[in-house]
Amino acid sequence: MVYKLLALNIDGTLLQDNGRINKMTREAIEYAKKKGISVILTTSRNFPSAKRVAKTLKIDEYIVSHQGGYIGKEWKKPIFVNRIHEQISSEIVSLLESFPCQIKLVHEQFSLGNKVKLPENMMAKVVFQPSGKFSYSEQYVDVLSDRLLDSPVSPPKIEALFEHTADFADAKKAITEMYDEVDCIDSGSLKLEIVAAGVSKLNGVKLVCERLGILPYEVVAIGAGMDDLPLVKWAGLGVSMGNAPIEVKQAANWNTRSNNDNGVAYMVKEHFRKQYKLEFLKKINVLK
Repeated sequence: MVYKLLALNIDGTLLQDNGRINKMTREAIEYAKKKGISVILTTSRNFPSAKRVAKTLKIDEYIVSHQGGYIGKEWKKPIFVNRIHEQISSEIVSLLESFPCQIKLVHEQFSLGNKVKLPENMMAKVVFQPSGKFSYSEQYVDVLSDRLLDSPVSPPKIEALFEHTADFADAKKAITEMYDEVDCIDSGSLKLEIVAAGVSKLNGVKLVCERLGILPYEVVAIGAGMDDLPLVKWAGLGVSMGNAPIEVKQAANWNTRSNNDNGVAYMVKEHFRKQYKLEFLKKINVLK
Protein backbone atom coordinates (compact mmCIF):
# COMPACT_ATOMS: atom_id res chain seq x y z
CA MET A 1 0.00 0.00 0.00
CA VAL A 2 1.22 3.51 -0.89
CA TYR A 3 0.35 6.22 1.62
CA LYS A 4 0.11 9.89 0.70
CA LEU A 5 -0.95 11.65 3.90
CA LEU A 6 0.24 11.48 7.51
CA ALA A 7 -2.16 12.96 10.10
CA LEU A 8 -0.59 13.61 13.50
CA ASN A 9 -2.08 14.49 16.85
CA ILE A 10 -0.01 16.94 18.93
CA ASP A 11 -0.42 16.40 22.69
CA GLY A 12 0.62 12.93 23.77
CA THR A 13 1.83 12.16 20.25
CA LEU A 14 4.29 14.68 18.83
CA LEU A 15 4.97 16.28 22.21
CA GLN A 16 6.64 14.52 25.09
CA ASP A 17 5.16 14.95 28.57
CA ASN A 18 7.61 17.83 29.16
CA GLY A 19 6.04 19.70 26.24
CA ARG A 20 9.06 19.32 23.96
CA ILE A 21 9.52 17.73 20.56
CA ASN A 22 12.42 15.29 20.41
CA LYS A 23 15.06 15.73 17.70
CA MET A 24 14.31 12.24 16.39
CA THR A 25 10.66 13.23 15.87
CA ARG A 26 11.67 16.31 13.90
CA GLU A 27 13.95 14.21 11.72
CA ALA A 28 11.21 11.63 11.13
CA ILE A 29 8.73 14.30 9.98
CA GLU A 30 11.33 15.66 7.57
CA TYR A 31 11.99 12.11 6.35
CA ALA A 32 8.29 11.62 5.56
CA LYS A 33 8.09 14.97 3.77
CA LYS A 34 11.07 14.06 1.58
CA LYS A 35 9.17 10.96 0.52
CA GLY A 36 6.47 13.29 -0.81
CA ILE A 37 4.02 12.59 2.04
CA SER A 38 1.66 15.42 3.02
CA VAL A 39 1.91 15.92 6.79
CA ILE A 40 -0.98 17.57 8.63
CA LEU A 41 -1.71 18.23 12.30
CA THR A 42 -5.01 17.22 13.93
CA THR A 43 -5.50 18.69 17.37
CA SER A 44 -7.85 20.00 20.02
CA ARG A 45 -5.57 23.03 20.40
CA ASN A 46 -6.45 26.47 19.07
CA PHE A 47 -5.07 27.37 15.65
CA PRO A 48 -2.27 29.77 16.75
CA SER A 49 -0.91 27.21 19.21
CA ALA A 50 -1.01 24.43 16.60
CA LYS A 51 0.58 26.73 14.03
CA ARG A 52 3.56 27.27 16.34
CA VAL A 53 4.06 23.50 16.49
CA ALA A 54 3.74 23.30 12.70
CA LYS A 55 6.38 26.00 12.22
CA THR A 56 8.71 24.19 14.61
CA LEU A 57 8.37 21.05 12.48
CA LYS A 58 8.45 23.02 9.21
CA ILE A 59 5.01 21.75 8.27
CA ASP A 60 3.15 24.07 5.89
CA GLU A 61 0.12 21.90 5.16
CA TYR A 62 -3.41 22.18 6.60
CA ILE A 63 -3.99 22.23 10.35
CA VAL A 64 -7.16 20.63 11.71
CA SER A 65 -7.49 22.59 14.96
CA HIS A 66 -10.20 23.11 17.61
CA GLN A 67 -11.15 19.41 17.23
CA GLY A 68 -11.91 20.11 13.56
CA GLY A 69 -13.85 23.33 14.09
CA TYR A 70 -11.18 25.54 12.49
CA ILE A 71 -9.08 24.33 9.54
CA GLY A 72 -6.49 26.18 7.51
CA LYS A 73 -2.87 26.73 6.62
CA GLU A 74 -2.48 30.39 7.44
CA TRP A 75 -3.53 32.56 10.37
CA LYS A 76 -6.93 34.15 9.80
CA LYS A 77 -7.32 32.40 6.42
CA PRO A 78 -9.34 29.27 7.24
CA ILE A 79 -10.79 26.97 4.61
CA PHE A 80 -13.41 25.81 7.11
CA VAL A 81 -14.91 27.21 10.32
CA ASN A 82 -17.90 25.89 12.26
CA ARG A 83 -18.78 27.80 15.40
CA ILE A 84 -21.17 27.31 18.28
CA HIS A 85 -23.83 30.01 18.08
CA GLU A 86 -23.37 32.72 20.71
CA GLN A 87 -26.79 32.07 22.27
CA ILE A 88 -26.08 28.35 22.58
CA SER A 89 -22.64 29.13 24.00
CA SER A 90 -24.17 31.36 26.65
CA GLU A 91 -26.75 28.75 27.62
CA ILE A 92 -24.17 25.95 27.85
CA VAL A 93 -21.88 28.10 29.97
CA SER A 94 -24.75 28.83 32.36
CA LEU A 95 -25.44 25.10 32.62
CA LEU A 96 -21.76 24.28 33.24
CA GLU A 97 -21.56 26.92 35.96
CA SER A 98 -23.85 24.73 38.06
CA PHE A 99 -20.92 22.28 38.32
CA PRO A 100 -17.51 22.87 39.93
CA CYS A 101 -15.37 22.93 36.80
CA GLN A 102 -12.97 25.04 34.76
CA ILE A 103 -14.83 26.44 31.74
CA LYS A 104 -13.12 27.93 28.72
CA LEU A 105 -14.48 29.31 25.45
CA VAL A 106 -11.76 28.65 22.88
CA HIS A 107 -11.90 31.12 20.00
CA GLU A 108 -9.20 31.19 17.30
CA GLN A 109 -8.08 34.65 18.48
CA PHE A 110 -8.57 34.39 22.24
CA SER A 111 -9.89 32.24 25.05
CA LEU A 112 -12.23 33.30 27.83
CA GLY A 113 -12.54 31.29 31.02
CA ASN A 114 -13.90 31.39 34.55
CA LYS A 115 -11.79 31.95 37.62
CA VAL A 116 -11.97 28.78 39.64
CA LYS A 117 -9.58 27.30 42.16
CA LEU A 118 -8.61 23.79 41.13
CA PRO A 119 -6.62 21.19 43.06
CA GLU A 120 -2.97 20.95 42.02
CA ASN A 121 -3.53 17.63 40.25
CA MET A 122 -6.24 19.25 38.09
CA MET A 123 -4.19 22.36 37.36
CA ALA A 124 -1.62 20.13 35.66
CA LYS A 125 -4.27 19.31 33.03
CA VAL A 126 -5.04 22.97 32.21
CA VAL A 127 -2.98 23.98 29.19
CA PHE A 128 -1.83 27.60 29.17
CA GLN A 129 -0.66 28.76 25.76
CA PRO A 130 2.63 30.70 25.63
CA SER A 131 2.74 34.05 23.89
CA GLY A 132 4.55 34.31 20.59
CA LYS A 133 4.32 35.73 17.10
CA PHE A 134 0.62 34.92 16.98
CA SER A 135 -1.14 37.10 19.53
CA TYR A 136 -3.46 34.93 21.61
CA SER A 137 -5.14 36.43 24.65
CA GLU A 138 -6.28 34.33 27.61
CA GLN A 139 -8.76 36.08 29.92
CA TYR A 140 -10.37 34.84 33.12
CA VAL A 141 -13.41 36.41 34.74
CA ASP A 142 -15.33 35.78 37.98
CA VAL A 143 -18.69 34.94 36.36
CA LEU A 144 -18.40 33.84 32.76
CA SER A 145 -22.12 33.93 32.00
CA ASP A 146 -22.30 37.58 33.10
CA ARG A 147 -19.45 38.47 30.78
CA LEU A 148 -21.22 36.80 27.86
CA LEU A 149 -24.34 38.91 28.42
CA ASP A 150 -22.28 42.00 27.65
CA SER A 151 -19.93 40.48 25.09
CA PRO A 152 -21.38 37.37 23.34
CA VAL A 153 -18.89 34.88 21.89
CA SER A 154 -19.35 32.33 19.13
CA PRO A 155 -16.38 29.97 19.58
CA PRO A 156 -15.40 26.87 17.61
CA LYS A 157 -15.07 25.03 20.92
CA ILE A 158 -15.96 25.12 24.62
CA GLU A 159 -13.88 23.18 27.14
CA ALA A 160 -14.90 22.03 30.61
CA LEU A 161 -12.47 20.37 33.02
CA PHE A 162 -14.10 18.49 35.89
CA GLU A 163 -12.78 17.23 39.20
CA HIS A 164 -15.40 14.52 39.73
CA THR A 165 -16.52 11.74 37.38
CA ALA A 166 -20.18 12.10 38.37
CA ASP A 167 -20.20 15.81 37.47
CA PHE A 168 -18.56 15.06 34.14
CA ALA A 169 -21.15 12.40 33.29
CA ASP A 170 -24.11 14.53 34.39
CA ALA A 171 -22.95 17.58 32.42
CA LYS A 172 -22.30 15.56 29.28
CA LYS A 173 -25.69 13.85 29.52
CA ALA A 174 -27.54 17.14 30.05
CA ILE A 175 -25.85 18.91 27.13
CA THR A 176 -26.32 15.93 24.80
CA GLU A 177 -30.02 15.67 25.60
CA MET A 178 -30.74 19.41 25.45
CA TYR A 179 -28.75 20.57 22.43
CA ASP A 180 -28.81 19.04 18.96
CA GLU A 181 -26.67 21.96 17.81
CA VAL A 182 -23.51 20.63 19.48
CA ASP A 183 -21.53 17.43 19.96
CA CYS A 184 -19.69 16.47 23.15
CA ILE A 185 -16.23 14.95 22.75
CA ASP A 186 -14.75 13.00 25.64
CA SER A 187 -11.03 13.70 25.34
CA GLY A 188 -10.15 11.85 28.53
CA SER A 189 -9.03 12.93 32.01
CA LEU A 190 -12.50 14.36 32.79
CA LYS A 191 -12.14 16.99 30.07
CA LEU A 192 -15.25 17.62 27.99
CA GLU A 193 -14.90 19.41 24.64
CA ILE A 194 -18.05 20.84 23.12
CA VAL A 195 -18.12 21.65 19.39
CA ALA A 196 -20.71 22.47 16.74
CA ALA A 197 -22.66 19.42 15.56
CA GLY A 198 -20.73 17.38 13.02
CA VAL A 199 -17.32 18.75 13.97
CA SER A 200 -14.55 16.22 14.62
CA LYS A 201 -10.93 15.52 13.78
CA LEU A 202 -12.15 12.79 11.45
CA ASN A 203 -14.45 15.07 9.46
CA GLY A 204 -11.69 17.67 9.34
CA VAL A 205 -9.24 15.18 7.84
CA LYS A 206 -11.90 14.02 5.37
CA LEU A 207 -12.30 17.61 4.17
CA VAL A 208 -8.54 17.99 3.73
CA CYS A 209 -8.37 14.70 1.83
CA GLU A 210 -11.11 15.88 -0.54
CA ARG A 211 -9.13 19.03 -1.31
CA LEU A 212 -5.92 17.09 -1.87
CA GLY A 213 -7.49 14.22 -3.81
CA ILE A 214 -6.42 11.62 -1.25
CA LEU A 215 -8.46 8.48 -0.52
CA PRO A 216 -9.04 7.03 2.98
CA TYR A 217 -6.82 4.00 2.38
CA GLU A 218 -3.94 6.37 1.51
CA VAL A 219 -3.99 7.97 4.97
CA VAL A 220 -1.86 7.16 8.02
CA ALA A 221 -3.24 8.62 11.27
CA ILE A 222 -1.33 8.58 14.58
CA GLY A 223 -3.16 9.44 17.80
CA ALA A 224 -3.03 9.11 21.57
CA GLY A 225 -6.44 10.17 22.88
CA MET A 226 -10.04 9.04 22.85
CA ASP A 227 -10.79 11.95 20.50
CA ASP A 228 -8.40 10.32 17.99
CA LEU A 229 -10.29 7.02 18.03
CA PRO A 230 -12.69 7.68 15.08
CA LEU A 231 -9.81 8.91 12.90
CA VAL A 232 -7.56 5.98 13.80
CA LYS A 233 -10.38 3.54 12.93
CA TRP A 234 -11.12 5.29 9.60
CA ALA A 235 -7.59 5.72 8.26
CA GLY A 236 -5.99 3.21 5.90
CA LEU A 237 -3.33 2.74 8.58
CA GLY A 238 -4.46 3.74 12.06
CA VAL A 239 -1.65 3.98 14.60
CA SER A 240 -1.93 4.29 18.37
CA MET A 241 0.77 5.66 20.63
CA GLY A 242 2.07 3.47 23.44
CA ASN A 243 0.53 5.93 25.92
CA ALA A 244 -2.93 5.76 24.29
CA PRO A 245 -5.98 4.29 26.09
CA ILE A 246 -6.65 0.61 25.53
CA GLU A 247 -9.69 1.41 23.33
CA VAL A 248 -7.47 3.28 20.85
CA LYS A 249 -4.83 0.54 20.88
CA GLN A 250 -7.42 -2.14 20.17
CA ALA A 251 -8.85 -0.17 17.22
CA ALA A 252 -5.47 0.60 15.67
CA ASN A 253 -3.74 -1.37 12.91
CA TRP A 254 -0.35 -0.61 14.40
CA ASN A 255 0.82 0.18 17.95
CA THR A 256 3.97 2.21 18.34
CA ARG A 257 6.03 3.35 21.32
CA SER A 258 4.96 6.07 23.75
CA ASN A 259 5.41 9.81 23.21
CA ASN A 260 8.27 9.81 25.74
CA ASP A 261 9.95 6.98 23.84
CA ASN A 262 9.84 8.60 20.38
CA GLY A 263 6.83 6.63 19.17
CA VAL A 264 6.20 8.83 16.13
CA ALA A 265 9.82 8.68 15.00
CA TYR A 266 9.92 4.90 15.43
CA MET A 267 6.72 4.35 13.44
CA VAL A 268 7.57 6.75 10.60
CA LYS A 269 11.12 5.46 10.11
CA GLU A 270 10.04 1.82 10.41
CA HIS A 271 7.14 2.10 7.99
CA PHE A 272 8.00 4.74 5.40
CA ARG A 273 11.50 3.42 4.74
CA LYS A 274 9.74 0.69 2.75
CA GLN A 275 7.92 3.22 0.54
CA TYR A 276 9.50 4.88 -2.49
CA LYS A 277 9.18 8.62 -3.03
CA LEU A 278 5.78 9.50 -4.48
CA GLU A 279 7.44 11.43 -7.31
CA PHE A 280 9.35 8.30 -8.36
CA LEU A 281 6.22 6.13 -8.19
CA LYS A 282 4.43 8.58 -10.48
CA LYS A 283 7.36 8.56 -12.88
CA ILE A 284 7.22 4.79 -13.28
CA ASN A 285 3.40 4.92 -13.55
CA VAL A 286 2.71 3.15 -10.26
CA LEU A 287 0.75 6.25 -9.18
CA LYS A 288 -1.35 8.61 -11.27
